[in-house]
This record gives sequence, structure tokens and C-alpha cells, in this order.
Amino acid sequence: MNIVIIGGGLSGLTLAYLLKKENRNVTLLEASSRLGGRIQTIRGPLDSPLELGATWFSEAHINLLNLIEVLGLQKYPQYSKGISLFQTKSFEPPQKFIVPEAEQPSYRLVGGTQQIIDALAAQLDSKTLMMNSKVLSLNENGNQIEIEINNKKKLYADKAIICLPPQLAGSSIKFSPQLPHSLTSILPTVQTWMSGSIKFVLEYDQPFWRKKGYSGMLYSHVGTIVEMYDHTNFEENKFGFTGFLSGNATHYTLKTRKELVLKQLSELIGTDAMFPKLYLDKIWSDEFVLAENQLIQRPHQNNGHPVLKHPYMNDKLFFSGTETATQFAGYMEGAVISAMEIAQYLKKN
Repeated sequence: MNIVIIGGGLSGLTLAYLLKKENRNVTLLEASSRLGGRIQTIRGPLDSPLELGATWFSEAHINLLNLIEVLGLQKYPQYSKGISLFQTKSFEPPQKFIVPEAEQPSYRLVGGTQQIIDALAAQLDSKTLMMNSKVLSLNENGNQIEIEINNKKKLYADKAIICLPPQLAGSSIKFSPQLPHSLTSILPTVQTWMSGSIKFVLEYDQPFWRKKGYSGMLYSHVGTIVEMYDHTNFEENKFGFTGFLSGNATHYTLKTRKELVLKQLSELIGTDAMFPKLYLDKIWSDEFVLAENQLIQRPHQNNGHPVLKHPYMNDKLFFSGTETATQFAGYMEGAVISAMEIAQYLKKN
């Protein structure tokens, strides 16, 4: 059986890994030049692993934790010791609070979340992965699905699994015959997790905030930074922050966003904040995440919707990915669960 997976994020790579273990013939198509989807770890000038994408997980994410263990990777708790800050009004000093060290903390991955992606990819041979291969159309052709790619190449699959955000798949791929209205009416309304979010990272040569007794945790209703956390590495020799910016910051240039971030931090935790080795941010709305405006009224809207769980094109076409999961949709755990469900279905059928 020839299986084609569309999308090289956590769900697609996990699925390819699971199917390869079953000695299935698998091809994975990734539209961009990198693997990982909404997982993206970069390296700063001082070689700090800095997360522009998915970062945290917990003990409740048992399938992700099992995958991490099988791949030989290691977790460590998010740092939260010290004074945290909460800005509620622009004309008042920030509130200070202490977060008790949790019995069940959030975790990060040693070396960065990209380690999961790299470890999964290392389990696949080079023939399995096709980069820069954007799928344009899926056409049912007898007992197979004809897959047209942007480089004018065509592949044929007995089973095709779309591991893209459902909204993106519905907007960017043409289907023949057309998919049922019960599905096409839902696809534009499935929230893509992280779409429109602005994730930022900062790298410093010293953890000056820790020396002043701050945790690095910040929440704000008034500043450009709305949420921030200490981003020191496991070895505690690389230092920085990561977090999220206000949605209206999308209208500013990268230079302006940097200026606003550093001004806010210098006023809150000292002028040392004005001299990072790196500032970078990413607005998660590019062509590999979102094709057009989503019709969203509430968080997690239509994540795990029943129509996303059905096979189509006479049991040849499937949807996977974190938005299809009925548990932990939007999280890395949801991506792993969705891949496991598809792998189990294909094993039985």
C-alpha cells in the first residue's frame, strides 16, 4: 500500500514514523523548506535554543511524553521562581506576585522543541521526505488518489492523509470530486491554533532578572508584551525570554515591535533589558499556516469536529493534525493523538 502524508509538522512526522515502524510505503510532502510546522526552534548568536513556536507541555500529555521518551529526549520544568509581574493599568505600578513551584509544572524540551521534529525525521529515509512540495489538488482516480504538486509532478496514493490545519487544506487544495458539503462548510470555521499569534524571543548574555529576584514571568493588559516567560536553557548557561505580543502589534514593523518590547521591559525589570543579543518575533499567519481569514467566534472552534474524523473518497482520504483531535486539540499532544488514531485505523484496515 502506497501512503502519502501531506504536511511535515508534528502530526505528519509522527504518523510517518509510526507507519514506517509497520514497514509501510510512505511519502511525506512538505510545502515549505523546513520541517516542523508550528514547531520552530531557532539559535541565537550565543547559541541559545529559542522557541518561536510550540513550547510547553505537561504531565497530562501522556502520548507526547511517551514519544519523547521513545525518541530518547529529555524534559525539564519551566522556571517560575521569584517575583512575577502583572500590569493591569498603564498609570499604576505592576502588581507583584509569587507563583508557588507547581507539583505538576509546565515542561520544556532540552535543546528545544525542534528536537522532537529532528528525531522523528532522523527515523525516516531521504526518499520518504519531499520538501518544497505544495499540494495543489487531490483527484480520486479509480482505486487511487492522484496528487498534483506545485512542481508539476504527480504522485499516486492508495491512501492520502492531510496533516494540515483544516482551514488551510480547505482553502489551498482542490478536490475532485468535491468533498461533501457537510465537510466543506466546516473547514473554513475550524480555528487554526496559533494563527495570528505573535511569538517573540530575546537572548541575553546574563540572567540579570534572576539576580534581581524576578521569575521572568510577565502578564500585561496594557503593554505590547501580553505574556512572557524565562527562556533559560536546561544547562542554565544560555539566557532569554519568550512570550506573546498584543495582536495589534501586527501593524508595526519588526523594528518598532522591538523598540516597544525593550521599552516595556526596561521600565519593569531594569535597563539591562535594553541590550539583548537578539530580538526576533514571528507572526503566525504565513501561507503554511493560514490561507485566508478564518470565520472564528470562539477559541478551539470546531476543533475535533466529527466530520474531521471520517474518511473520504471511498476510504482513501483522511484528515489528521492537532485541530482534528477530540482531546488536547491545538496542543502538541493533540497532534500526536491524531497521528496515532490514523495509524491504528490503517493498521486495522
